[in-house]
Amino acid sequence: MTVAEAAPEAGATAAAQTDREPAAMGVRSAAIWSMGGQYISFAVQFASSVIISRLFLTPAEVGLFSIGLAAALLVSILQDFGLYRYISALPRLERAEVERCSSVALLFSLAIAVIIAAAAWPMARAYAQPGLAPILLVIAASYLFVPLSVVPLALMARNLQFRGHFMVNVGGAVAQGSVALSLAAAGWSAMALAWATLAAALARGLIAQWHRPAPPWPLRLGGVAEVLHFGSRSSALYLTGALGTRSPDLIVGKLLSLAAVGLYSRASSLADQLRVLVAGAIGGVFFPAFARLRDRGEPLGPAYLRVCAGYTGVLWPSMAALALAAEPIVRSLYGEQWLGAVPLLQRIALLELFVVTLPLHIDLPILAGRIHRLMALNLVDTLLSVSLLALGCWLGGVEGAASSRLVYGACWIALYARFMHQVVGFDVRALLGIHLRSAVATLAALAPMALAYRFWLPPERMGLVPLAVVSALGILAWLATLWLVRHPLREEIRHMAQRILPAAGRLLPA
Repeated sequence: MTVAEAAPEAGATAAAQTDREPAAMGVRSAAIWSMGGQYISFAVQFASSVIISRLFLTPAEVGLFSIGLAAALLVSILQDFGLYRYISALPRLERAEVERCSSVALLFSLAIAVIIAAAAWPMARAYAQPGLAPILLVIAASYLFVPLSVVPLALMARNLQFRGHFMVNVGGAVAQGSVALSLAAAGWSAMALAWATLAAALARGLIAQWHRPAPPWPLRLGGVAEVLHFGSRSSALYLTGALGTRSPDLIVGKLLSLAAVGLYSRASSLADQLRVLVAGAIGGVFFPAFARLRDRGEPLGPAYLRVCAGYTGVLWPSMAALALAAEPIVRSLYGEQWLGAVPLLQRIALLELFVVTLPLHIDLPILAGRIHRLMALNLVDTLLSVSLLALGCWLGGVEGAASSRLVYGACWIALYARFMHQVVGFDVRALLGIHLRSAVATLAALAPMALAYRFWLPPERMGLVPLAVVSALGILAWLATLWLVRHPLREEIRHMAQRILPAAGRLLPA
């Protein structure tokens, strides 16, 4: 049985859950709500970032905020303290457990706020940027509101109630975008982005509490030993991972310049936004779904192959297309002052082709009880990422830093491939067959854009309208190829089309 087929039974395990728990929806319905919220949030954040970068802030100003945010994010990995996965994986969930988790979320968020505030002035001196201190102080204040959303979101995810996630994500994005635009237009420089971060945290917390109340007070600390035991291991794992994924802005900013870190941050942000837009939203759906498969003693391999088909079938062509369209996108949206981000965006986008080849490399080992081995691999992963990035900066400046991501991607595959096979037990031949079909579909999706560059408009003359036309042709070529090569993703597309547009879904061949 696949994850998608198993999910409608998810409510059967909820008999002992807290009261006021709504009935569970299926994985496909949850994924639709989750993706819908992600798409709208992306649109709001992307539009605001384009306007701010083009009209109000320079690469150096964006770079200053990026350094502060990267420093905060290294600590903020502790804010969840593994509560999302802890709550999702519990076979039974009582109200007392919810109160304990809420108390833990409050205490750790307060600790994070204090650590970030204490680091504000030392960080400003280390980077010789006095403006960094107030940015970090505002970001620290934003974490005071994080406990309002942590447990409610985990509870909604546990029961696959992603309508609430939709409201929280969209509300937070609207608050962040509106505050950022207003303050940037008023001349607040990088501080506009810091205050927007605080506004987003406040909006997310209030909406989450309204949709699924779980206030972090009064404190309930009795019996938190199990929560702390799980959270300490998870947090150590996530902290080592964060050093690799969230330190590039800090390293580039220290070794190069504010303008360089602004360009690198813009490129990595674009690639990350597209990844989250396309597939990041449904990642949260899979963890509770796989937990239910595990609890019923069913094999994870067949469901994992379908997940791999979804990730590579969608993200490979998306990220490859972003790399190919990097110059028209940056030139048209951000302007000439951001053209230095083009080669960086191309290489960082291609990195995503490596890391989505084996999805859920953190979630499934945790479910399978292989967290100690995962932590060891994650530490090696982090050392590779940081050392290769520093070497790239030293040898080739900011472009060398981006090039190092491709070397890191190849090392990442070599590091995790055998481990994920041991954890999941998937059919290797079947997985390679999926990868081959996804590669063919990716080439088909890129063909219209490549031909347009060759025979119509080169990248430097390609505007947004012709780019949209060739992108639409690429999507049609991709869809046709999925059906021609009998890609497993086509069945998921047909099911989702039937859910969203029943008439259109009936037109797609079974």
